[in-house]
Amino acid sequence: MLLLVVVLMQVIGWLRAPDLPEQAPDFRLVTLEGEPVHLAELQGQVVVLNFWATWCGPCRVELPSFSRYAQAHPDVVVLGIATDGTQAELRAAQRSLGISYPVLRIDSATAAAYAVQTLPTTVVIDAQGRVSSAHSGIMLGPQLAIAVDLAR
Repeated sequence: MLLLVVVLMQVIGWLRAPDLPEQAPDFRLVTLEGEPVHLAELQGQVVVLNFWATWCGPCRVELPSFSRYAQAHPDVVVLGIATDGTQAELRAAQRSLGISYPVLRIDSATAAAYAVQTLPTTVVIDAQGRVSSAHSGIMLGPQLAIAVDLAR
């Protein structure tokens, strides 16, 4: 029964995901600490983009598993892309939710390029910069691990 629920969640997440081009849209965003992140410079590594918001309950549920994954897999770049919140609100959320990976504030160009309509949405990018998978809705640790494994 549990396997059926997981498979169903995966299929629904895939169906609700944004329609993205084969090559991941490039962006330049800044972390809460002021460090620039340019997606093109991460080529050669698997990258996980997790679009989330401070008000989003499902986001809050999945963020701890993303943090655990990021800590256990330092070879994978995990980036949280916040779609709302001031700098102070995002820092507070990062602390309270135990987010261990960089949090970036989205800009209008990135929002348009990734066309995220549902939160949370996770996009996994392979080492060649191609979109390997996109998933809208909660994605827990095992689902994230499978999505990254498929991108390798």
